[in-house]
Amino acid sequence: MIGLMPFVRTTAFDMVSDGSDFKLWIPPKNKFVIGKNKVTSGDADQPMEKIRPQNISDALLVRRIEPFPAEIAVRENGQEILHDAKGRRVLQDDYELTVLRRLENGEGYRLARKIIISRTDLKPHRAFIYDDTGKVMTDARYAEYKDYNGFSFPSRIEISLPQEEYDITLNMLKVDINTPLRDDQFVLAEPPGATVVHLDRPQSTLVMPLGDSR
Repeated sequence: MIGLMPFVRTTAFDMVSDGSDFKLWIPPKNKFVIGKNKVTSGDADQPMEKIRPQNISDALLVRRIEPFPAEIAVRENGQEILHDAKGRRVLQDDYELTVLRRLENGEGYRLARKIIISRTDLKPHRAFIYDDTGKVMTDARYAEYKDYNGFSFPSRIEISLPQEEYDITLNMLKVDINTPLRDDQFVLAEPPGATVVHLDRPQSTLVMPLGDSR
């Protein structure tokens, strides 16, 4: 994934992942971050360094509800707040799917996520993903659905991660569905002269300039 700066369109970050580990290149800070996909508290102090591929991929696509007994879904009739053409708040009925996921030991269920579906177009407009303690881990909003080669997909996705304290807004300029991917697209080399940050190392060895063997 490549993120661009607003207006100037220069690279804000470049990130790759093999499903377990990730690499993140931040040109404005000349930093190259290496760590695990799963974020842990205190991994980084700066919002840009807290970006994780799993956070983004979980929000990009609403995961299907697994068959019972793996998951249980409960539907509730609710309301969402929208704004009309003049900016006035409007209450609109929606469907809210609360999904409970079975615990690994099989003894009970936990709150996994909630999916808000608009009654006007029957498309997901918001999704909450919860951690094991029931706290909101990801809050995603989907807007301005468009047709991409026969597939309906939101052209704007707003991702809020309250525990990591950062937000991302993705505006889709181009969407390719089910195109072949090359292995080299998941390779990101360490730029010469960049400061390397290893998130899985002790604080005393977190930062080391490339090429410094001391």
